[in-house]
Order: sequence, then C-alpha cells, then structure tokens
Amino acid sequence: MRRRVDEAVGSERTEKKPAKGKRAEDSRARSSWKVWLKWTLLALCVLYVVTPFLLRLFPGIVQHLVYSHAILYFVDLSRPADLGLNHTVNMYLTSEEGVTLGVWHTVPEKKWKEAQGKGLDWYEKSLGDGSPVFIYLHGNTNNRAAPHRIAVANILSSLGYHAVVMDYRGFGDSTGEPTESGLTTDALYLYHWVRERSKGSPLIIWGHSLGTGVSTNTAVKLQEQGNPADGVILEGAFKTGKVPPGYPHPFTWYYWKFPYIQYFFQDRLKNNKFTFPSDENVQKMRMPLLILHSKDDHLVPYQIAEELYSIAKTARESDDRVKLVLFDASHGYLHNGLYRDPALPSIIREFVDSIK
Repeated sequence: MRRRVDEAVGSERTEKKPAKGKRAEDSRARSSWKVWLKWTLLALCVLYVVTPFLLRLFPGIVQHLVYSHAILYFVDLSRPADLGLNHTVNMYLTSEEGVTLGVWHTVPEKKWKEAQGKGLDWYEKSLGDGSPVFIYLHGNTNNRAAPHRIAVANILSSLGYHAVVMDYRGFGDSTGEPTESGLTTDALYLYHWVRERSKGSPLIIWGHSLGTGVSTNTAVKLQEQGNPADGVILEGAFKTGKVPPGYPHPFTWYYWKFPYIQYFFQDRLKNNKFTFPSDENVQKMRMPLLILHSKDDHLVPYQIAEELYSIAKTARESDDRVKLVLFDASHGYLHNGLYRDPALPSIIREFVDSIK
C-alpha cells in the first residue's frame, strides 16, 4: 500500500516538472523581450539627439536628404517602351564636361504609328513640327520612370504635345552629383537644345515639387538672356524658409521632427547653397505662369501656392498672365497625384492656347 502511495506522489512530481519548465521558458522570453525593447528605445533616443549634430558635422548628408537621388526606381531606363511609352526615344545629352543626362522624348499621340521603329534623328526633327513642346522637370527621389511622371508624359502626348523628360545629374542613369547650380545648368542646357530644334514652336517648362525650384531658377536666367520660355507651370511648388507647423520639410518626405531641426537643417541648406528662391523668382518672371496645387498636399501646404500666386500677380500688376488652380482635398491627390484629375488635360490645353 505504501509503495502505491509513493508511486502516486512520484508521478505527481513528474507531472509538475514540465509545468515549472514552461513557466521558466515564458519568464526568459519576457525578459528577453524587455531587454530588446529597452535597447531599441535607447537607440532611438540616441538617434533623436545625435542626428541634428550629424547634419551639422557632415553636410553631405543634407545633400542626400534634399535630393534623395539615391532612392531608385529599378527599371531599364534605356527601354521606355517596356513601360508603355512605345512612342518615346531614350537619349543621352552632355550638359557640361563629365555630366551626361538621361532624357526621354515622347512625341504627340497622333504620331504613334509613324514613330514605330524610328531613330534619334526622326525624333529630333519631329520637335520642329509646330506642336507645343514641354520640358518636364521632376521632383526629388526616383527618376523619370516614376509612375506619376510617366502619367504626365502620356497626358501631354494625348493632347498633341511633345514631352521631354530629363533626369538631372545624379538621378536615374545620369552622371554627376546634384547641386542647385548643377540642376539649373542641366535645365538650361536642355532648354537651349530643344529650342534650337523646335523652330518657334511654343516651349513650356513644367516643374513639379523640387522641379518647381529648378524651373523658376531656369526661367529667370532665360529671361535675363533674352530667350524666355513661352510659359511655366509649377505643380506642388515650395519656397525655402521656415517650415509651417504641422508640415514636413518640402524637400523630403521622411523629414524627422528632431529638436531644433530648423536651426540645424536650414543652416546646412544655406551653407550648401540650397536656396531655390521661388518667391523671388516669380516676382521677376514675366512669362505666362500656371500654378497647380492640391489642398491635401501632405508635403507642401497649398497656402504656399497662394502666396506665390499673390507675389506673381502683384509684380505684374495684373492676373491676366498668372493663374492658380487648387484641387479639392476630397480627391486625395496629395503631392504626386494631380495627374489623376479628369479636368487636368483641359486646364493644360487652355493654358497652352492662351500663349500661342
């Protein structure tokens, strides 16, 4: 009898051992998770404090934050037909020694059949067919193959216009490193190259986001040279200076709200000659100007577009050659989505007709 009792007690002890072992494993897992969380929070705190000082000590970081040209859209840029642009040619132009620019030229949709199998010479000559020509200067990050940039080229083509889309130095398959003066040099070179071949056709510069700063820089220089663009479109335009509360810095979508970031970041921009003074430029510009902006733009508040419009209108003492079009926030276009608006083609056509 005693033996059976002892056996029963031993059996109970054996059954309890796995339960204790499981509790020990759970305890170790919780302890490991707490250690991981603690170190993660500590690393974030260190990053929060150190980043502003890194920006100040290593100004090259700012260049990459502003242009974000290292963020790529991996496609073969030499084959635009793979992206549905089968009436587009890829070419390379040299804006200055050591800088080669990747460029797409999309002809008007009505030339689609004629364009099949044609080479660079045919595309180059087609610029002089009398159709309006657009030079599209894109924003930061990615390259000319980004979906919203392809969409703009398709809209222009469907309207019967040429679209010439360039990757600035350092972007896409273009060589060199981006700087404000360098991007402006690239845009000026492309403008003169197109103007020489377009034989008097209307030539319009369309800038988006970062490209609006390049566009206004370019427009002012062309005006000073006595060879002004026939019109300028600014989409999602920004201006440098203090960032309005609640908005990220317009140059970068991953802008972090670090302590005293205005002091550290803006000071680095100034020292690196990142000015893009669009407000000063539109005050000087005298060519027709169209400003487009979505009211739900999450990167650049639409009030900046209103401010630029007011500056341009006041400088001209008239609003006949300046137009502002704001898109309702309910559409959800944000910063890159204006191409989805069904009214955009008619807005562009009206603007072009007004300057012919």
